[in-house]
Amino acid sequence: MVSEPLFAQAQQSLSLKIEKEYVQNSERVKSVDLHPTEPWILASLYSGTICIWNYQSQTMEKSFKDTELPVRSAKFIARKNWIVAAADDTFIRVYNYNTLEKVKEFEAHKDYIRCVAVHPTLPYVLTASDDMVIKLWDWEKDWICTQIFEGHSHYVMQVAFNPKDNLNFASASLDGTIKIWDISSPAPNFTLDGHLKGVNCVEYFTGSDEPKILTGSDDFSAKVWDSQSKSCLQTLEGHTHNVTSVCVHPELPIIITGSEDGTIHIWHATTYRLENTLNYDLGRVWAIGYKKGSNQIVFGCDNGTIMVNMKST
Repeated sequence: MVSEPLFAQAQQSLSLKIEKEYVQNSERVKSVDLHPTEPWILASLYSGTICIWNYQSQTMEKSFKDTELPVRSAKFIARKNWIVAAADDTFIRVYNYNTLEKVKEFEAHKDYIRCVAVHPTLPYVLTASDDMVIKLWDWEKDWICTQIFEGHSHYVMQVAFNPKDNLNFASASLDGTIKIWDISSPAPNFTLDGHLKGVNCVEYFTGSDEPKILTGSDDFSAKVWDSQSKSCLQTLEGHTHNVTSVCVHPELPIIITGSEDGTIHIWHATTYRLENTLNYDLGRVWAIGYKKGSNQIVFGCDNGTIMVNMKST
């Protein structure tokens, strides 16, 4: 167990206790997701396998082969008891996670699929691909594509719905930009430009009133953006390799970044100071998973998955 001070302010001091809760060695993990109610970690592997690990009983719940190629993104759709998975074979596959029955399988893009994002309430899934296109799918209409979003000039690495206005979403691309979209329009509303290299990941701030966005890039930095003024508020520097994953903690005032340098950085969400650096010797960090109402954070890495509990003390 590691217990270290997180930050101190004039009137309050918060220290953060970081406890390892679960470590699972495996082949390279490309995405992780936490089930909203069950004690499950969903991990999709570079080997093409999808696993569900139970962090309470510390056991494997399910493991099955999706494809022979990397599965770069898999998410729970808990309200349907589904997993939706996207792979380098350009297919989306949907499984019932209780029975492992394949609910749907379809070719979604012309190149590798980097990311799937599930709408919080509507029957929508967004997919982003190396074909430079983002697509919106409606599972209540038998997974037809209801919108195609074009405007990026390189691979689209990640998409994220805006939690405060979930008819909007953001995309991150290796063209170096972040674009903001409305799900009803095929062209972007506007573009955020400022990273020196490709952008791998994008995440919205949830707690604050300001409409802020967090991104991570191959320029080794993360950036915080104000999407109203369309300006960069802060650049977070400290990683020594590509920033692959970013997270705004849903309960604590911290930003978490993961990198190919093998470290996890914890930053103060208001002052943007680097507060802590974690290294669990699992190789490059590829993915961060969390859920609202929980202090548990899960990291997917080259050599497995680790879940930690972050608490203010």
